[in-house]
Amino acid sequence: MKCNFADSWLQGYFDGELRGRRAAEFERHLQHCVDCAAELVDLDLLRGRLQLTQLYERAPASLRRTINAHLHPIAPTTAPSQPLLWHWLAAAVLLLVAVVVSRVNPDLRSHDYQAELAGEIVDMHQHSLQPGHTTGIASNNVEVVSRWLDDRLRFSLPVRNFADEGFALQGARVDNVEGRAVAALVYVGGGHLINVFMWPTKEPDRSPHSGSLGGYQWIYWRKHTVEFCLVSDAAPGDLDRLHRLIAE
Repeated sequence: MKCNFADSWLQGYFDGELRGRRAAEFERHLQHCVDCAAELVDLDLLRGRLQLTQLYERAPASLRRTINAHLHPIAPTTAPSQPLLWHWLAAAVLLLVAVVVSRVNPDLRSHDYQAELAGEIVDMHQHSLQPGHTTGIASNNVEVVSRWLDDRLRFSLPVRNFADEGFALQGARVDNVEGRAVAALVYVGGGHLINVFMWPTKEPDRSPHSGSLGGYQWIYWRKHTVEFCLVSDAAPGDLDRLHRLIAE
């Protein structure tokens, strides 16, 4: 018999649309439901195969917001008919333009991706500041944190404690960014919470790129088949120091 969660929340969780209480409830459900866990694995494998075929381009965040605005109008009146068709045609044109521009100018595509990624990661950082959401496991023991992450992810990532250098490990958690599971190591430095997001990649190494969004600083880079992104409201100099420690 198919699990009731499979029709209601599973696809939303896989797409990264579940947040807060519902996401936490579904994660608890996954600990006991083999069917939902297996279906998530199947969805992830299917997504991987589709990505390898290169049949699509990632839609920019601005296009998703445009489509969402039309799907959830602020003040709905009568049932739309022809205007809604034109909305979808306009969205399709925007997507086509975005694809053409990204193919002509790869640097612009990379910049848009980084900006979109930074926005989602800053959202995750803000969410982690809420009580009860900072860590999935609270520990400064590197081995304990590593085992906890290994049990929940299909990849291994470096875990280190830099307490002697002023950045004390607080623990870790697993977040969902752009539909992928990512590890988040949590540090405290200079009285500020710092999240270090990590996930595997097949892309080549990339030198650090930094920016700010909504009062939060972030640093993104790739090294040794791992992507990293630090984010915090700590001073930029503190983030630079932690970045150098991790990148060593």
